[in-house]
Amino acid sequence: MPDKKLWEKGIQTDAFIEKFTVGKDRDLDLELARYDVQGTLAHIAMLESVGLLEKGELKSLTKELNRILDEVIEAGRFEIEDGVEDVHSQIELMLTRTLGDVGKKVHAGRSRNDQVLVDIRLYLRDQIKEIAGLSGRLFHTLIKQSEATKEVLLPGYTHTQAAMPSSFGMWFGAYAESLVDDLALLESVYHIINRNPLGSAAGYGSSFPLDRTMTAELLGFEGLNVNSVYAQMGRGKTEQTLSFAMAGLAGTLNKLAADVCLYNSQNFQFLKLPDKLTTGSSIMPHKKNPDVFELIRAKTNALKALPNQIMMATTNLTSGYHRDFQILKEQLFPAIEELKSCLFITEYAAGQMEVNHNILDDPKYKLIFSVEAVNELVKQGVPFRDAYQKVAQQIKDGSFEPPTELNHTHEGSIGNLGNDVLKERFNSIKM
Repeated sequence: MPDKKLWEKGIQTDAFIEKFTVGKDRDLDLELARYDVQGTLAHIAMLESVGLLEKGELKSLTKELNRILDEVIEAGRFEIEDGVEDVHSQIELMLTRTLGDVGKKVHAGRSRNDQVLVDIRLYLRDQIKEIAGLSGRLFHTLIKQSEATKEVLLPGYTHTQAAMPSSFGMWFGAYAESLVDDLALLESVYHIINRNPLGSAAGYGSSFPLDRTMTAELLGFEGLNVNSVYAQMGRGKTEQTLSFAMAGLAGTLNKLAADVCLYNSQNFQFLKLPDKLTTGSSIMPHKKNPDVFELIRAKTNALKALPNQIMMATTNLTSGYHRDFQILKEQLFPAIEELKSCLFITEYAAGQMEVNHNILDDPKYKLIFSVEAVNELVKQGVPFRDAYQKVAQQIKDGSFEPPTELNHTHEGSIGNLGNDVLKERFNSIKM
């Protein structure tokens, strides 16, 4: 156990206070270990370039940091020891144990504040790419299903009432387009996050001649958080901005899951889930429950609440660092894993749904062709309002019959799905 913390000045903190203030940080910081090493590698390269490290010191530090990354962190052996507050302290402690005083030099020109800022930015940048990749797989699965089912008619509903004919092609394609919008928002978040806060120190810069552009380039950032005060203000705003994009994706998955749960039921029978995606009942032999989509529905509802959680954690905070920010990791990190899990499972299940090709054979859907009947009369020269009243009277007196030759090529049913346009929009998104 280390003799003292990096900030300690000889005053002992009560054990229960330390436990309360550290919270879940030791566990959550394990996610940041590789990024802390990456940030430190860039920082020490910059320190050497401005004369704050000797070349030999840089060589020793770089070698040891890479060893820690490869042999400890990537090997799954990294842990934060008892008595060590966080990942930053642990890695500096490991350097100092091996290299002595030179290990203590890595902190020049930075604070734990900008260390955690850069660690989180690097972490979130990778997580956004993973979320985008999973969303992309789901997009392509939905497009494939849309093309395969574009001529399979499906009743469209408004007010939970059968309304007009549509198609499974339109239904699958609608969720594909929703994902494109979600990804467009995620792309904008990526570019906001992908700016370098390192060198802002505790939020007020440093008197050392730091080269922040160099560290930005070494870490692959698009540019800088130019104002050091704003760099610190980014804590909380960064997480909140991402949470909005995550909530958008969760909303798309939530609505899809709700549809599937409804459409899979015996009362609708619009689609069927394979047995391997359903569960049974302990007393009802006939049950095949869509538990997967019910859980996705519940989990995504929780994810939709994430922006509010983060806003409430950061409301009324003045500029500068506050310990309140620590709990943002507790809110955001598990939510990211939950969203990735929901995206993976949704994509896996969406490609295996079987659609019912004969839904509209049921007589109860006869009236959804009323608009078609009105349109046919309009084509014959009857004013729309008169045509509407005529068909309405037929429905009222029970004489309505759908037109013998139905026009199912309009956009509301099986017409132009617009999937080529969606693919172009999807391909234009870059992260």
